[in-house]
Amino acid sequence: MTGKVKIEKPARSLRSLEQDVFLSIQKTADVLMTELAELFKAHGISPTQYNVLRILRGAGAGCCAGGHHDPNAEGVPCREIAGRMITHDPDMTRLLDRLEERGLIVRERAKKDRRMIITRITDVGLELLQRLDEPVMELHDRQLGHLGKGKLEELLALLERARERES
Repeated sequence: MTGKVKIEKPARSLRSLEQDVFLSIQKTADVLMTELAELFKAHGISPTQYNVLRILRGAGAGCCAGGHHDPNAEGVPCREIAGRMITHDPDMTRLLDRLEERGLIVRERAKKDRRMIITRITDVGLELLQRLDEPVMELHDRQLGHLGKGKLEELLALLERARERES
C-alpha cells in the first residue's frame, strides 16, 4: 500500500474511555499489520513466520553454508520461540513445519536432552531477512515517522505502561 492510510474515527463509546482506547489500539494494529502482511506476501511469508525468523536470528541460532548444522550454534527450543512471539500462535509446530519446508529453518533433537527439539535459522532464512530489513524499516517509517521522535517515544512509553498494569 502506498500513501496515507485513513483511519476512520469510530463514534465515541458511551461506556468508557478505556474501551475507546482499547478499540483504537486494535484498529491501529490491524491497519499496521495489514500493510506489513502485504510486504511479506511478495516474499512468501507471513508476519508470524517473519517473527520466528527474527527470533532465531536474534538468538544467533544459525547454520553454516548450505543449511548444514553449525555445532557451535546453540539453537532455540520450540517452547522458547513461542514465549518470545509478539502474537500467540496456537500451532507452533505447523508454523515451524512450513518454515522448514522452505529451507528457512532446520530442527534437530538436542544432544543433551533428546526430548527437546532445537530450531536454527538457515543461511537461506538469514538472506531473506537481510532482503527484508530495509523494506520493513522503510514501511515503519512511512507508517509512523510522521509522528516525530518525541511523540513516538511518548507513545512507546504509554504502550509499555499499559502492558505493565498491576493485576
